[in-house]
Amino acid sequence: MTYSSRENCYTVLSTVFSGQVNDCYIARNPGRGDQSLNTLIVIRDHETVKVLMEIFRLWNNKEESPLLEFFSSGQEFCLVFPYRQERELNKFFVGEAFSLEKCEEICENVILSCIASSLPPQLLYLILSQEKLNLSKDDSIYLSYTLDLSELDRTKNERDCATDCAKILIDILASKSSEKNISYVLLSKKMANRSYSRFTEIYRDLKIASTPVKKRSIITRIKSFFYRNADRLFGILFWVSLILMIVALMLLFSHLVLGDIPFLRILYNSFKNIGTESLLQ
Repeated sequence: MTYSSRENCYTVLSTVFSGQVNDCYIARNPGRGDQSLNTLIVIRDHETVKVLMEIFRLWNNKEESPLLEFFSSGQEFCLVFPYRQERELNKFFVGEAFSLEKCEEICENVILSCIASSLPPQLLYLILSQEKLNLSKDDSIYLSYTLDLSELDRTKNERDCATDCAKILIDILASKSSEKNISYVLLSKKMANRSYSRFTEIYRDLKIASTPVKKRSIITRIKSFFYRNADRLFGILFWVSLILMIVALMLLFSHLVLGDIPFLRILYNSFKNIGTESLLQ
């Protein structure tokens, strides 16, 4: 299946999301001659397209945004974004693996990624509310765009986005609520009064209340290493266990069929003579 604009042709590789209003695909543009992938949002609902066109008409940051292009294809309307493999923040963030200082750094990265997105607030709100924030291995944050546009609301603005962003930050900081966590207390109090209307206000409060950086203990660093590399370590453990199981089965088979284990016989025979003296004399 392909979708074509005037200049590009996108070949669908896989389906990520299928909904009443739109579908989301991972696609490639063979004409580019590289292996880069795109997120292709295909919209079937005409009312949603009308809302999007009105949003785009009032949008001032098109040149700086991650939206590569939008176009009509038959009866459908398509949006094209870059694609990057997802590492969802709500799955890959493990509070026990991070110090309070690192949690605050991740919160800062969340805010900066929102500011740098240059997206219309209506789309950014969907990214935040649908938890399309991703945690990279270096703890930076990047966005993904496999969105359900049935929830698109033309009335959403930066205040709504800032409120949702603050909720995400509070969830991150809550993992350290038992510590002297001034940033968690401050953001929680401000959120209770719905005081945030801009991302810069959240960023300012976070920087003011952030914990001074201090050196982590060796035990904390070891725990952090195991938490953050759990998947890789379990993978290694799985393959080691599998190899040991295969070896054990081979030894058992050898014992049942041959009556002994040749490997052990080799070891036994090698110890029967030490130097020029036989141990059997």
